Formats: sequence, structure tokens, C-alpha cells
Amino acid sequence: MLTRRHFIWTSAMALSAAQTGPLLAQAIQVAAPALPAITLPPVREGNYAIPERFHAQIVNVRPEFAAGQIHILPASYNLYYTLGEGLAIRYGVAVGREGLLWRGQGTIARKVEWPSWRPTDEMIARNPAAYERYKDGMPGGPTNPLGARALYVFQGNVDTYIRVHGTTEPATIGSSASNGCFRMYNGHVTDLYDRVALGTTFYAY
Repeated sequence: MLTRRHFIWTSAMALSAAQTGPLLAQAIQVAAPALPAITLPPVREGNYAIPERFHAQIVNVRPEFAAGQIHILPASYNLYYTLGEGLAIRYGVAVGREGLLWRGQGTIARKVEWPSWRPTDEMIARNPAAYERYKDGMPGGPTNPLGARALYVFQGNVDTYIRVHGTTEPATIGSSASNGCFRMYNGHVTDLYDRVALGTTFYAY
């Protein structure tokens, strides 16, 4: 299984490659390329100051990852959108609570701005006090729990009901707080939404 250590290229790895010879040096990138000029989302979400570790930023990853993929590493609460040439944009996320963490592979088959929302039947059954009132759905807007944007994960033609979406609770980013979906700051998910094409490959480890 892919881990954060396998995924992320670090300067320490580069130093190790330089010291241990040509075979390892051929396996990983030993010189970070110049960072492209990319505008990233702001470090505040309304009045909420985003913790520095969850600022959107360009980072080095292993160069074999193709451009235009989404990789989520729940253990570190990070989503990576790969740019190619050993680079990715890293964002913070919230992931599923214990017992609800989703892992798998799929594709982004639908994109929606200010999406409507209806809790799944399973959510209503687990917590009717919280979700029964929304059984007929909730229109999109600033108070909708899916936030400003949503990316819909499918496996083939089957909807997994897993979304990458915004949130009305920015303080939950960096925690295991959801019913299985992956939450992002609204500014971050809007930035990601604008970069992601339909058919984008999605991995959650």
C-alpha cells in the first residue's frame, strides 16, 4: 500500500541518493525542478486562519506520478493534485470517522458548483436526530455542508457516494470527522475544482 513516505519526495531522500550511488539516484529525483508560477488559494477561509501545515502549497513528490491525478493520504490529512515532473499541489482535508474511512480508486465523473445535498439512507439510520430533517434534500448554498464545490467519485458507472467537497466547518480540516467523504476548505476545493477534469483518476489510501 502506498504511504506518505513512498509518495512524497524529500530533500533527505535526495541527499541519500547522492550518497548511496547511481542505482538509487536513478530511482528517485535528485534535483528538484524550478517551481512553476501557480496562483494558490489564500491562507484564510473567511475569518478562519488556516493552520500553516494545511496551507495549499506546491511540493515535491516521486516523479513517476503522472500529471492530473488526485491522491489522498488520510494518515496525514492531505490531498495531492499531481502536476507532473515530480510536483503536486498539497491541500488539507478531513476524512471519515473511525469505521467510515473510505479507501479505493475511482474517477471524477461529475463536478458541481454549490451542490445540493441529501444524507444517505445509512447516515439517516445511524443518526436520525441529525439527518432525518434533511431526508428530502437541501439546496446548495453557503450553509450546505458540501460547501462551494463537489467532485463526485465513481467506479465505472457506479456512484460510490464519496465526494471531495467544501465545508461549513473549516476547523474540522485535519481530523477524522466526516461520514466518509473528504472535506476541504471552500477556497481549496474551488481551486482544485478548477484544475480537475472529468475522468481524473482518484486514489484514497
